[in-house]
Amino acid sequence: MSLRDSKNALRARRPEGRLHRSRGAASRRLKVVTAVAGALLAGGTAFAATNWIVGLSAGSSGEAQSATVSNLTIAATATPAASNVLYPGGNGDVVLTISNPNPYPVTITAVNLPTNTTYATGYTTSSLNTTQTGCIASSPSDVIWNYSTTTSGSSHTLTNALTVAASGQPGNPLTVTLTNDASMTSAAPAACENTYFSMPSLTGVTATGGAATVTTSPATDSWTS
Repeated sequence: MSLRDSKNALRARRPEGRLHRSRGAASRRLKVVTAVAGALLAGGTAFAATNWIVGLSAGSSGEAQSATVSNLTIAATATPAASNVLYPGGNGDVVLTISNPNPYPVTITAVNLPTNTTYATGYTTSSLNTTQTGCIASSPSDVIWNYSTTTSGSSHTLTNALTVAASGQPGNPLTVTLTNDASMTSAAPAACENTYFSMPSLTGVTATGGAATVTTSPATDSWTS
């Protein structure tokens, strides 16, 4: 065979080689498509299984627990200073804080007072550390809670209910100015001039715990009878 004949024979075989490779690539693509289709079919079967309806057994439940109840604490405070001050035969403001240790708001609607012969003790400064000579409870100072009676524990309704926020929340403790709810009788001694008073302890409050709108601190309130 001449050199020219050999080249012609080689050219004749090349198209057939390309066709062979092309068929091989098509075969591989077919396998890939088949594999993907198989995956889709498998996924479709799994999805159908999740559509089975599942019910709930009768009596299914969970556990809850109610909170405990803790007492409020009411304490004297020097800030803000009382606007209305005491004088013989007159009434003055009482400033205090109310602390609520409970994990829920507490609403106070009334206070219970000691008797009208239970007197306040006088102090030389607003820190209430040093008593005022001649102006203590046993002198007596003649400073009492306004509208207190001869009966210990008499109840007096607040003009506005006070709601103290839950423990750790803004507004707890709640600072309150009780307008004109301290009284100085006309028999108060001269030693009680320019004096700060620690009012007698309240005997109780009327209060409820539960969700409510919290009173903004500081607040102003009173009882008028």
